[in-house]
Amino acid sequence: MNDWLIEPLGLLHGPAARQAVTAGLARWLAGGPSAYTLARLWGGEEDGHIVPACLLPAQWAQVADRVSAPFPDAGLPSGPQVMGIINVTPDSFSDGGRHYHAAPALEAIRTMYAAGCRIVDIGGESTRPGAPPVTAEEEWRRIGPVIRAVRECTGLDNLHLSIDTRQGMVMDRALGAGASIINDVSALTYDPAARRVVARHGCPVMLMHMRGTPATMHDHAAYDDVAVDVVRELAHRVDEAVDAGIDRARILVDPGIGFAKTVEGNLDLLARLPLLANLGCRVVLGVSRKRMLGEICAQPDAARRDPATIAASLPGLVFADTVLRVHNVTAMMQAMRVTQGLDRH
Repeated sequence: MNDWLIEPLGLLHGPAARQAVTAGLARWLAGGPSAYTLARLWGGEEDGHIVPACLLPAQWAQVADRVSAPFPDAGLPSGPQVMGIINVTPDSFSDGGRHYHAAPALEAIRTMYAAGCRIVDIGGESTRPGAPPVTAEEEWRRIGPVIRAVRECTGLDNLHLSIDTRQGMVMDRALGAGASIINDVSALTYDPAARRVVARHGCPVMLMHMRGTPATMHDHAAYDDVAVDVVRELAHRVDEAVDAGIDRARILVDPGIGFAKTVEGNLDLLARLPLLANLGCRVVLGVSRKRMLGEICAQPDAARRDPATIAASLPGLVFADTVLRVHNVTAMMQAMRVTQGLDRH
């Protein structure tokens, strides 16, 4: 992919979007249900210019087609999804090790499933700012029993298990034990073996934007334009994964809210999520209980940031099939269903 990007502006939703597209006044955003009436062009001689979406220069036609094309489902359930977070760590920023053992983790997963969740993300390494790395063996010791407990449990039909890890060995063991998705905050750059493992298993993989490591990322939070830079850098990660033999249609992208971004940078990125349509990949959005929400809302207790989490997650529904990664599944499911209802009117 070249570095030319279209930033969709002047968004319409639901029936208004359909009417504008039919009238030739708007273009679909990632297949709908949202459409855009204006476009800011990033790249070429038109860099930074805003034009009507229906009057794009001819040389931008290929980029426009990519922005309007529906995302592949990446092998996951269609439509917007709420992905529940299970931290099997003793030092999680959000739940203080509540799910450190298999039994409470399984009970939490059953509750999420009952609320309508069909994707659960299990992590054995904390990626909070400044977090130290965990060995692959220790990470597997934490998450292995949870995977086994879930797969031995009845009543969890069609539940997809995602594993939040940077370690190739952990990925391989987890996929062999019954996990079906890899979620890598390093976008498969931390472990040289990771891309080979994912390519061999042919599983969906979530590539998140981050600079540096969890321990150093705050030293890399300066951007020329955070939204444009994040999309371009993610595009390179996607291309690297494809070059390693990973099917592009199995790739999801996560803008990495809270990772190597300032509070203002995070807000700018959330306000400009439609730029991600340039990547042609299904989007994962994870803002749940993050420090930036605490700073904005003056709420130091992470467990009390669920209202802020919902407000920050809903912009992700500008796409028809975003995966919203949250701790409080029940609250997010309710908010998502109301938003879907509004988009029909």
